Amino acid sequence: MHKPKIGVIGIPGKWSTETLADAVEKRTGFRLVIDMAKVTLDLAQGRLLFGEQDLCQLDGLVVKKISREYSPNTLDRLELLRVAEQAGVRVFSGAQNMLRLIDRLSCTVTLSNAGIPMPQTRISEDIEAAAQTVQHFGSAVFKPLFSTKARGMQVIDNTLSAPQMQDAIRRFQKDNPMMYIQQRVNLSGRDLGMVFLGGEYLGTYARVSQTASWNTTINSGGRYENYDAGQELIDLAHRAQAPFDMDFTTVDVALTDEGPIVFEVSAFGGFRGALEGSGIDAAGAYADYALRKING
Repeated sequence: MHKPKIGVIGIPGKWSTETLADAVEKRTGFRLVIDMAKVTLDLAQGRLLFGEQDLCQLDGLVVKKISREYSPNTLDRLELLRVAEQAGVRVFSGAQNMLRLIDRLSCTVTLSNAGIPMPQTRISEDIEAAAQTVQHFGSAVFKPLFSTKARGMQVIDNTLSAPQMQDAIRRFQKDNPMMYIQQRVNLSGRDLGMVFLGGEYLGTYARVSQTASWNTTINSGGRYENYDAGQELIDLAHRAQAPFDMDFTTVDVALTDEGPIVFEVSAFGGFRGALEGSGIDAAGAYADYALRKING
């Protein structure tokens, strides 16, 4: 079997990036960890350069992480990868597919159009409309359009006075002109990451809160554990990820008194949660998958 040259785009030194690079190297004998901050596009020559390596000459690129934090600049980095795709490089999960997931609003609209149950959500640039939304929801989570692991999210409750509420909303809007507002739901200290590879279900892990934090993320002190998902949950997560045609992804699902809801579909998926929570070697499975796709 041909051993292709596959680069791993991520954050050098980070566990998930290096673990994926290890898995690719084990199978191909080739190792290249690519920091997109050091990539240059030469459109005239049709080259995408990382040092002396033209990424357009590789067989594949697997994107584990496109930047440390999500921002509009993240979209620009994904646009660069379209040049490699045009040159015949297989990009996992496909630049345009990832583009649709980086922006939280784009992901939400797609999920809503597909009829996926989600928390009540309102989006507005108007402060008065945002204040009315908080009053209606009782407790609302204001989310940046570009963020991961709950970074930048803020809970605003209707227990605040009108001036206090408007001040809190203005502070949030200073960095987030388009305000994405979701009703705060009771997670009961747990939510789920449901893992898919090439549209096929691999397993589920739970993120379990260990603190009084309103969210369960590892950044807020949560931990991973296994979760045995029933077929109804698996079917829901499968429907949620299907419109995005991702090579590897995690669907974030919460169990509420009204039934399961989907928060989002991940652009890159969680390796550590899959391994520590469910014993799934996502890096190895992803590397095997990429080799199958490239070798046909």
